[in-house]
Amino acid sequence: MIKGKRILLICKESFSFPMYFFAKKKIESNNQVGAFFIHPLESYYNKSRYNENTYYKFKEELPTVKLYGLSDFCKEYNEKNNRDNYDAEYLDLIEKKYTHFKNLNLQVTSSQLLSRHFHTRDFFKQSSYNQCLNFIELSYKKIEQVLEDFKPDLILDIEDGEFLRTALNEVAYKKNIPYINIDYPRFENYKIPTYTLGLGVSEIFYKNYSLKFSLPKKDLKEEIEYIIDFKNKSKIMSNEFKGTITSQYKPSNFIFVSKFLMGKLIYFYDVYIRNRNLELTQKNNILYANPIKHFCYYINVEIKKQFLLRPNRYFETPIKDEVYVYMPLHLIPESTTFVKAPFYINELNIIEQVSKSLPLNWKLYVKEHQAMLGEREYSFYKKVKKIPNVRLVQINHYQDPKPWIENAKGVITITGTAAFECALLGRKSIIFGDVPFKLIDGITRIKSFEELPELLISFGTIDNEKSCAAYLATVKEVGTKINHKYLISEGERILKGESIINDSYKQEIIALESFFDKAYTALD
Repeated sequence: MIKGKRILLICKESFSFPMYFFAKKKIESNNQVGAFFIHPLESYYNKSRYNENTYYKFKEELPTVKLYGLSDFCKEYNEKNNRDNYDAEYLDLIEKKYTHFKNLNLQVTSSQLLSRHFHTRDFFKQSSYNQCLNFIELSYKKIEQVLEDFKPDLILDIEDGEFLRTALNEVAYKKNIPYINIDYPRFENYKIPTYTLGLGVSEIFYKNYSLKFSLPKKDLKEEIEYIIDFKNKSKIMSNEFKGTITSQYKPSNFIFVSKFLMGKLIYFYDVYIRNRNLELTQKNNILYANPIKHFCYYINVEIKKQFLLRPNRYFETPIKDEVYVYMPLHLIPESTTFVKAPFYINELNIIEQVSKSLPLNWKLYVKEHQAMLGEREYSFYKKVKKIPNVRLVQINHYQDPKPWIENAKGVITITGTAAFECALLGRKSIIFGDVPFKLIDGITRIKSFEELPELLISFGTIDNEKSCAAYLATVKEVGTKINHKYLISEGERILKGESIINDSYKQEIIALESFFDKAYTALD
């Protein structure tokens, strides 16, 4: 158990809900706890529905937690904004000092605020070169200040998005401070530790997998039975996605949509008007999303979803017995791509390169991600449909990933779960990022589009049962079962006073504590 340590918790919005309860437990274990809220506006804005159960909940109810926010960062950034008075000498210094994992331009990609040119959320503003440089400078200065002041023995986190996390990962590495975060092996509710923000497979995990793979099959009996059962299931969608937008196959009814939009309207009124945060915003400043555009964006998304979840002119029905490769798209922007595969976030480009690489009588079946319905521009679909050997398929033709994968020659995904599912079903896949399941035989992580033709022609079934079993056994040994979705959703209800903390939630906090204890001990 982690005891007598200085623990810095990294917090942001809804991911801070379980951290509130976790902080209380670590204080009870004779630890000194700090909490660093890394979204600029969360500590800068006046108390409202946006931050009352996150930053202000820590501030008002956890007085022994050393609290760090970015209010001073915002004030200083407001002064600098688009001016060219950035500290060039300091930027040169951090480019030499803090680029072990990524150079600064790649680091910038991890932030929605700084990468508007790569996504379609138009309530964010386009960032200028000066704005990016000022943001980088102030972010690194703030991180160095926090680490110097708190002097943590370790840093704990449960999410990997945003620039300040990417920068913190670099600084922690340089200062030899363990930065432990959650990574997703995509096996049931298991989570495994990452010490590099998910940028590659840890040496601990790799060594464990090699050991498991060397075992005779009889020692992997439980895992092999799981694989056989998985293949026999009619539906394979992970329980983590059930009840989320990822599992939505039918349009929501008018009453549900109306209530959802009314809730958003009330939320924006509370944040910006009632609690006067509109007065704190600035025009032409990338820190501040336009609230009117933001609300209109939600309206537009809901209208488009109604259209796209019904038969429409963009998505087509798959052709029976047609030979195809399956490519499910990602949510953009999302850390699984912007953090883990920043060179491959242009999905249209990937589609074009795959289409050139396919054997002549094959098609590429592209399926939209449910969470992107309504967010992606129609112009994207129009461009995809112009490619002769590509079909943009109806999203709800099947209501589970299994038939899409089983009927395909193989799968192409940037870093998605479909590659893992494809491996368990005994088929090959191609990925573009360093996810844990890349260790499984049949999953190929490529670094050049020129590899595509040879890999695609090799698609088909593969006997990778032992490799899959070794991977599952490794996840079970290295990882911990954590119901991430429940930790966040129920944590919010408890903090809002809509529920009381029960034994089930306490057990999940204990599981989170066990996860970090095991991950920290593994470093010895």
